[in-house]
Amino acid sequence: MQAIVYHRYGSPDVLEYTEIEKPVPAADQVLIQVHAASVNPYDWHFLRGTPSFIRLFTGLRGPKFPRLGRDVSGVVVAVGANVTRLKPGDSVFGVCKGAFAEYACASQGELATQPQGLSFLQTASVPIAGITALQGLRECGRVQSGQSVLINGAAGGVGTFAVQIAKSFGAQVTGVCSTRNVELIYSIGADQAIDYTREDFTRAGKQYEVIFDLVGNHSLAAVRRALRPMGIFVGCGGGGPDRSSRELLAGMFGRMVVSPFTSQKLTGVFAKINTDDLNTLGELLKSGKIKPVLDRTYPLGSVAEAIRYVESCHARGKVTISVA
Repeated sequence: MQAIVYHRYGSPDVLEYTEIEKPVPAADQVLIQVHAASVNPYDWHFLRGTPSFIRLFTGLRGPKFPRLGRDVSGVVVAVGANVTRLKPGDSVFGVCKGAFAEYACASQGELATQPQGLSFLQTASVPIAGITALQGLRECGRVQSGQSVLINGAAGGVGTFAVQIAKSFGAQVTGVCSTRNVELIYSIGADQAIDYTREDFTRAGKQYEVIFDLVGNHSLAAVRRALRPMGIFVGCGGGGPDRSSRELLAGMFGRMVVSPFTSQKLTGVFAKINTDDLNTLGELLKSGKIKPVLDRTYPLGSVAEAIRYVESCHARGKVTISVA
C-alpha cells in the first residue's frame, strides 16, 4: 500500500510517499481502508518532535512509529478477534495511527459509525478538532445556555467547531479572527466577531463568562482582564512550529500557579478521543447544528504541502487529505 512515512524529525521535507506493507489489526483493532484523513497541529508536532519533551514518548533520537496522521474516515475491511461492535463493510470515522495511508489500524473504542448524508472528507475533519472543542467547552468551560463565550482563534480547525458547539449549548458567542474571516465567523453562527487587527479583546472593556483560547497570543494577565470574576479560562495550544517549548510550558504552569489564588478558573484541555463523544458530534452533524468548514483538500501524495499550509496558521477550518 501507499503511505506517508518519516524516519527522522524535521520539516515536511523529510516525509516520504512510498510503498509499505499493509498493517494487520491487533485483537481489539479494526483495519480501515482509508477514504479521507485530515491534518492537525498534532501532526507537525510529531513530525518535528516539538515541543522537545514529547520525544520522551515519541522517540528520543527519531520517531518510534514512522507514520503520521490521526483523523480518519473510511470502511472497515477486517476486524481483530476481540472486536464486537464493528464489522467489515461498516463506514467509520475517528482516530488511528498512520491515517496518511491507504490502510490503517484503529481501536474500536476510538471510532464511531459514519453519520448518513455526510462525506468521508467531512467526517475526517471532525475527530480531534471536534472533540477538543466539545470537551473544552462542555467539561472544562462548563458552558451553559445564555452565557457569554469568547473563542480566540475562531476561524481555525478547533475554533470553527467551537463557535458552532457553543451556539448549540445556547451561549452568546463572540469569535476573534482576522479581517478576512469575519464573514465566515458570522456565517457559522457567531453573535459577534472581533477583528484582532483592529481591536484587542483584552483591552475592550468587555468581560466574558468563558474564554476559550486557541491562539495563546496574550499574557495570562491580559486575558484575565476580559474574564468575569467567576469566569473560566480554557487554554489550548496555539501558534506554529516557531513557538518554543518554554512558551508552551510557561502558559500551562502559569495557569496552575495563579488559579488557586483567584475566583477565576484557569485551565486547559487535552482531548480524549472516545466513541461516545464521536457519536455526540455525529448527532450534531446530522441535526445540522454543526457543519465542518473545509478549507483545502490535498491528495495523499501531497501531505507535506498540506502540513506546510497548516503550519502557516492561516487555514480556515480544516485541511483534509483525499485517499480513496
